[in-house]
Amino acid sequence: MLDLRAIARDPEPTRTALARRRDGSEARLDAALELRSRLNALRPELEEAQAKRNAGAKAIGDAKRTGADASAAIAEMQAVSARVKELEPEVAQGTADLDALNASLPNPPDPTAADEDTALREWGSCAPAGRDHLELAGALIDMEAGSKVSGPRFAFLKGDLVFLELALVRWVLEVLRGHGFEPVIPPVLVKEQALFGTGFLPDTEQQIYRLADDPLFLTGTSEVPLASLHAGEIMDVVPRRYAGFSPCFRREAGAAGKDTRGIFRVHQFDKVEMFSFVEPNAALEEHERLLSIEEEILQGLGIPYRVVNIAVDDLGSSAAKKYDLEAWLPSQQRYRELTSTSNTTDFQSRRLDIRYRPEGGKTALVHTLNGTAVAVGRTLIALMENHQTDDGGVEIPETLQKWGAPARLG
Repeated sequence: MLDLRAIARDPEPTRTALARRRDGSEARLDAALELRSRLNALRPELEEAQAKRNAGAKAIGDAKRTGADASAAIAEMQAVSARVKELEPEVAQGTADLDALNASLPNPPDPTAADEDTALREWGSCAPAGRDHLELAGALIDMEAGSKVSGPRFAFLKGDLVFLELALVRWVLEVLRGHGFEPVIPPVLVKEQALFGTGFLPDTEQQIYRLADDPLFLTGTSEVPLASLHAGEIMDVVPRRYAGFSPCFRREAGAAGKDTRGIFRVHQFDKVEMFSFVEPNAALEEHERLLSIEEEILQGLGIPYRVVNIAVDDLGSSAAKKYDLEAWLPSQQRYRELTSTSNTTDFQSRRLDIRYRPEGGKTALVHTLNGTAVAVGRTLIALMENHQTDDGGVEIPETLQKWGAPARLG
């Protein structure tokens, strides 16, 4: 949701930024500004007509009590009432239409967001072709049982792979705590407002699981509940940083036929998500900070990767800029998305009404940012494939062994 009042003073910069998305949002902005202008003219007229109607009703009542002729006042009030009846539904419908238009507008991209995906740097040595994660894991990943119990794109993780996941999560949480993030286990069922507030509604309905009997949704990322943690508040301290661990649920409705082998693209997975509330002038630095932490984690795991500045037409509605870290997968001989981090500026805080009070100043909207610390399933894939041995086993980094991971799989 954008600040149309501020944009109306000089719409061209926002219009130009939205045009880079190539999704028609600049035309929707023009429609919203035109409708806002129309409503700004109608609302005073409606308020004036309502005031005249109320005054006329009082005058008619006074005339009847004193026996005076009220015919002129009645005629005038009838004309005014007719105009009120015309204006009220027009203003109500226009307001609803304006809210819908504004809700459809994405965050204007940052000038440094790429026009097309742009690789910025690489780290690590890319291994030659090898076994894929299903071959390496063997019975530790049971896709057949997952499909039998829950359907396609579900799996059972078993044995040492469970301890590897738990060690991975614990280690990452310790890393994040060292960077000032407070660990959180949030709810995974949220209200519609939480999804709207983060921009997942009305943008990604097709990816979201909805409960049939309750007004609740399963989250695809703990970004959603973490963003709403301070909804409607004036925060007393910023920056505030959280590390949320939770299962995540995505319908993957638009991924039919894509990545059907193994656990790369599944409906349920675990993830540790970073979320930051900061002052506006600190957002750019915070974005780079989240990216550096993601790189620190992958380097600590010995996973080769590249950093990609994501194209503006693939940002999603809330992000002004996004980086992806793509891990090298030997079995596919290519880089695949593993983590991402987004600067959402004040897009989410405006929807969720999250403010702070600068020293000596008026309250202002905070800026919010998010970043994946570890998407467990995909990280397990990258770990296994990049640390496989010639005999079909997998050597686990010592970093994770200290937290209970086995020294070797297979």
